Amino acid sequence: MKETRLAGEVLVEALNVNLVQRELDRHAGQDVYLHLETTTGTYTALGPEKMPPCIAFIRNVEVQYARGVVRGGGPYRVGLKMDHGWVYGDGLTHAEVDDEGRLLMAGYDDQGRLRIAMQLGVVPFREGA
Repeated sequence: MKETRLAGEVLVEALNVNLVQRELDRHAGQDVYLHLETTTGTYTALGPEKMPPCIAFIRNVEVQYARGVVRGGGPYRVGLKMDHGWVYGDGLTHAEVDDEGRLLMAGYDDQGRLRIAMQLGVVPFREGA
């Protein structure tokens, strides 16, 4: 797998579709905790348009999905099909499974700044401030 060193010295692996799909399949039908955040400003510099940032953030929401899918040719979209709809993240470029078995996915811009994070785990994620 290709590794990329990003801003802040974070080492992550380029998203491997087979790995992500295997992990999504492994957790289908289980209760899992979801972390999903997107940003156009918190971690990225505002461009010349000086638009205010657009941010969405959820953490430790317990979900159960019937199936998970990976789409695209990079950046990727990962969707979770639930009983009454979908949750998806688009623009994902990197992914790994950590030591606790959590699927950690992220999308970075060309300067290594975080644009989206989507994570799934069987235990809640640490609450940070």
